[in-house]
Amino acid sequence: MRPDDVPEIRELALFRTMAEDAFETLVRAAYLQTFPPQVELITEGDSADFLHVLVEGTVELFAGWNGRETTMATLAPVSTFILAATITDRPYLMSARTIEKSRIVLLPSQDVRRAFAEDRAFAVAIVGELADCFRDTIRYTKNLKLRSSVERLANYLVRRHAATGGNGAFELPHEKRLLASWLGMTPENLSRAFASLKPYGVIVEGARVRINKPADLTGLAKPTALIDDPHY
Repeated sequence: MRPDDVPEIRELALFRTMAEDAFETLVRAAYLQTFPPQVELITEGDSADFLHVLVEGTVELFAGWNGRETTMATLAPVSTFILAATITDRPYLMSARTIEKSRIVLLPSQDVRRAFAEDRAFAVAIVGELADCFRDTIRYTKNLKLRSSVERLANYLVRRHAATGGNGAFELPHEKRLLASWLGMTPENLSRAFASLKPYGVIVEGARVRINKPADLTGLAKPTALIDDPHY
């Protein structure tokens, strides 16, 4: 990693409070690389040799079994993956690939574990991030198990509408295939779910979504802080 890249990494929440000598030791063997779209970065079942830190771009976490594949999460900067495998020195339970051009820091896992054992501030930051990941997993599981496919899509659209300014229209950030997989649907089921939301003012034209009746859509979605609020 070039010396000019180090200050950018230092400002990330995970490393900000580390002791200076511990941080210098950790980044000494780190790499900052740029990857094009659709590059598989890690493969489930492989050893967790590196902790990855997404600095720019978008990454999909996915898993497969018996000929089937599903999206587990999409990551935006600044995110780590997969921290639990790195800390426990166990194989990755998910694979990861870039969705768009991405800049990623690779930190050798053995160095991360050593810093975790020796630097209290870094250990606290890691525990906090693992706790956040655990709560994200619980929310995601509750969303899948407690809501119908139409309700899951409605809640996604309510959150996306709010995140993009609530002005009545927005672009889907990813292709519909990926959205369907993350919501636990097939592409065909996603199309039917969109059609079911027409009476609630949802109009879809390619990747563009218009929300003509936001109150009606919110009434159907029934968002709750115990599932939908990442800061609750």
